[in-house]
Amino acid sequence: MKLSISIIFAFTFPLLLFSCKNDQKNVESERKINTESTIKYAKGFDIQHFKNYIKLTVKAPYQNSTEIFEFFLTHNKSNTDLNTIQIPINSIVVTSTTHIPMLELLQVENKLVGFPNTDYVSSTKTRNLIAKGFIKELGHEESINTELLLDLKPDLVVGFSLNSNNKMFSVIEKFGIPVLLNGDWMEETPLGRAEWIKFFGVLFDKEKMADSIFNEIEKNYLDAKNIASKATENPTVLSGGLFKDVWNLPAGDSFEATFLKDANTNYLWKDSKGKGSLSLNIENVFEKGKDAELWISPSYYKTLEQLNNANVIYSKFIAFQSSNIFTYVNKQGEKGGIMYFELAPARPDLVLKDLIKIAHPELLTDYEFTFYERLK
Repeated sequence: MKLSISIIFAFTFPLLLFSCKNDQKNVESERKINTESTIKYAKGFDIQHFKNYIKLTVKAPYQNSTEIFEFFLTHNKSNTDLNTIQIPINSIVVTSTTHIPMLELLQVENKLVGFPNTDYVSSTKTRNLIAKGFIKELGHEESINTELLLDLKPDLVVGFSLNSNNKMFSVIEKFGIPVLLNGDWMEETPLGRAEWIKFFGVLFDKEKMADSIFNEIEKNYLDAKNIASKATENPTVLSGGLFKDVWNLPAGDSFEATFLKDANTNYLWKDSKGKGSLSLNIENVFEKGKDAELWISPSYYKTLEQLNNANVIYSKFIAFQSSNIFTYVNKQGEKGGIMYFELAPARPDLVLKDLIKIAHPELLTDYEFTFYERLK
């Protein structure tokens, strides 16, 4: 993505009526107005306000990235620079299901004109728009049908990338459509991921609404965390499952481990290093986790029978024998998309309440699960 190094905004210098001293004062004022960041948890983006524009900075949107992307948002675009975007945008293409809830919370899902792999979308509201033909199928997210996308002429494409080598986005930009990489999936905390609603809020000129929504989510999350802290016991927890003889489970510094910590559980791998996943052999997991009281997210198995048929060793875990295994894969949309993958990043407060309900049901007696359910 080509980066602009000039500040794009309209500024008219006084003619001969003002002194150089006044010119300098005005320029400094232009640069310094409301430049303090409004971002509290997210590390991957920033928003700064200036007199005639808003600067949206996206930092390291893919793994091992050192690039910083700057975009200048203005209500009166006066040039064709792709790094200058006129807001509010009126049509958008997004490329991850995690973007869908952000649009819906901001009540701008009707601005979505295209999406790759629409079958993955779980939300009833957006599925209705797909069924009516308002949102076009664009193929696979890594090989979008660029011809169809260009016919849609969106104001903006919000993409995600696993690395810097994404020729597809370069092609889209060559036709004058700006591409913003969204790095919400790189965030290391639940509230950091949820705060990306402010990224979409500024694009649709709904910053106050985005701030209000996030503040409510933050409050709900912190209130739930406080409720969990009152638990007198913190049950031991195992997570993950086998994939090709490797057991994958959250590392101690991951956002999944943060959820388990904030739910006041004793996650058995909480002291491990890393912000992603651990890849362990079955012997080590069994030795450490066989007596765990709870088992969260056992891969993609939907029933105890499926779990037992996959590997006989699963039935030897205490959590299996006591039927204390909980999964999110059974909550699916009309076409099979898993609701957790779509909505959970935007609503970490609901994920945390689910986990508290699992670990400390006496603390949330009236709460109904949003994502999880016990394996049957």
